[in-house]
Amino acid sequence: MHRLLRGELFMLGGFVLAAAVTIVLVMPPSIDPAAAQFTETPAGPLTAADRDLLVKVRQAGLWEMPAGDYARTRAESPRVKEVGRLIMEEHARLDQLTRQAAKKLGVALPDEPNADQQRWLAQLAAESGPAFDKDYVNLLRAAHGKVFTVVAGVRSGTRNSEIRKFAQEGINFVMRHMAYLESTGLVDHTQLPEAPTPPPAPPVALAVETRRHI
Repeated sequence: MHRLLRGELFMLGGFVLAAAVTIVLVMPPSIDPAAAQFTETPAGPLTAADRDLLVKVRQAGLWEMPAGDYARTRAESPRVKEVGRLIMEEHARLDQLTRQAAKKLGVALPDEPNADQQRWLAQLAAESGPAFDKDYVNLLRAAHGKVFTVVAGVRSGTRNSEIRKFAQEGINFVMRHMAYLESTGLVDHTQLPEAPTPPPAPPVALAVETRRHI
């Protein structure tokens, strides 16, 4: 009786082992999610963040160019009119660079602003005079601050040489545009997001001890 039971258990164990081996052999290999998100190109790997940069810069131009055109006829301040013209003309050049980079890298670009940007355009289209000046400057200054963090983040870490070159150009454009907007004297800096709080500094004694061991 015991020998029979041991034989049955041995056979059951063999079946379980065979089933486990079969499962291992037929299951597809696991795919690294991060690896699945990039595409190899002659300029290096193209990541989701690289693609997102091109899309965001394209959409920035799609609303800031018509907003700059509004400034020609709706702004009261001569400086706001001038800033609107400069940003509109420079975004036309940046848009050309964006489309060229996207074509080289096979990235599809949008043809219209996102929902928030369309709402901002509608708001500016309904305003004129000092109200337009204030809202135009502050809407664009806030938007440039947001896209600056995206461009700088990609510039600091991209592995793609085309994106690296494009991001460097983008940083130059964005910084210049923020300076233009701030030159109007209308930017409300209290409404801009503050820089992230840095982590607490280590105690002085610990910092000194760490330096001794370096």
